[in-house]
Amino acid sequence: MTEILYTLITTHITIACVTLYLHRSQAHKSVEFHPVISHFMRFWLWLTTGMITQQWVAVHRKHHRYSDRAGDPHSPWVYGIWKVLSQGAWLYNEASKDKDMVSTYGRGTPADWLEHNIYQPHSRLGLGILLLLNITLFGWVGALIWGIQMIWIPFWAAGVINGLGHWWGYRNGETRDLSHNLVPWGIVIGGEELHNNHHLNPASARLSQQWWEFDIGWLYIRLLSTIGLAQVK
Repeated sequence: MTEILYTLITTHITIACVTLYLHRSQAHKSVEFHPVISHFMRFWLWLTTGMITQQWVAVHRKHHRYSDRAGDPHSPWVYGIWKVLSQGAWLYNEASKDKDMVSTYGRGTPADWLEHNIYQPHSRLGLGILLLLNITLFGWVGALIWGIQMIWIPFWAAGVINGLGHWWGYRNGETRDLSHNLVPWGIVIGGEELHNNHHLNPASARLSQQWWEFDIGWLYIRLLSTIGLAQVK
C-alpha cells in the first residue's frame, strides 16, 4: 500500500510541476511563482523527468505557432495519431535537438548558475538519484516504481495530451487547430485534459471555462495565491 501511495503522490507532483511550472508559468507567463516554489518545481522535474526547461518551453511554443500544420513538433495530423501516442517522447526529443529553434522559442527561461552547471549538462543525473532513492526506500520494487515514474510524462503528456488532445473530445470554441477537451474534469493530467480551452486562450492560467469544468492546476494556483506564493498574470 505504501508503494502505491508513494507512486501516485510522486507522479502527481510531477504532473503538477509540468502544468504549473513548465506550461503555465514558463511557456505562457500566465502565472509567476515565488522563487522557492518555482525552484522546487524545477528541481523536482530534474529529479523525475530529466527535462530541460528551455527545451520544453521552445517545443511547446513552436507547437502553438504551427499547431496541427507542417512545423508542429508533435501533431497527430502531421505524424499520425498512433505515432504521437506511442512515440510522443521521441518526437519531443527530436524537436529539442534543434538548437536554433530552442534558442529562438526558449527565450525567457532560467539561465542561472544551476541551470548551466547542473540541470542542463547533467539532466540525467537526477533520474539516477531518484532510482537510488527508490531502491533505498523499497528495495528492488523501487526499480519498478522508477519505471512507472519514467513513463508517466511520456505517456500522459507527450502521448495522450499531444495526441488525443488534438484528435478526440469536445470543443468549447473554434480554433485554427484541432484541439479538443478530453474530459470536463482535469485531475489526472493536472488540468491539461482541457486542451481546447487552453488553445482558445493560451495566456490564461485557468484551463477551465464552463461552470461544470474543473481544473485542478487552477485550484493549486489559487491556493498558492492566497498565501502569497503565486501571482496570476
